[in-house]
Amino acid sequence: MGFGNHILFLCGLSWFLAQFSKGILQLITEGEFSLKRCLASGGMPSSHSSFVTCCAVTMGFIYGFDSGIFALSAVMAIVVMYDACNVRRQSGEQAKAINLILKSWDQMTPELLNLQVKVLLGHTPLQVVVGALLGLTVAIAGHLL
Repeated sequence: MGFGNHILFLCGLSWFLAQFSKGILQLITEGEFSLKRCLASGGMPSSHSSFVTCCAVTMGFIYGFDSGIFALSAVMAIVVMYDACNVRRQSGEQAKAINLILKSWDQMTPELLNLQVKVLLGHTPLQVVVGALLGLTVAIAGHLL
């Protein structure tokens, strides 16, 4: 393809498309485009899922879907997507609860009242699936081109 490492190029492209689409979705739903949203974690679609799915599928195309390297890539993709849906998502739910406590605590110092915990850490299952489909699409397109 002429870009050095074909696999890394396609994975990077898949990640970029997922991240950029977060800004586009914000433009559609909220009427404003934010570069900050494009660079943030969490939200629709999951760039983590897109990245690892693209990697696994591209490995399958290059080395065969019966190869050990594809199996390793697929297992790692599953672990990353499971983590995004469960561990990181629960961390986001905890952050919401902490933010609610901080907002309602009357006797806190001004420094603590301004403290905010990041809420968008993980993904819903739908966000993970959409991210994985984007990664699959980029891998297939990269293989065909």
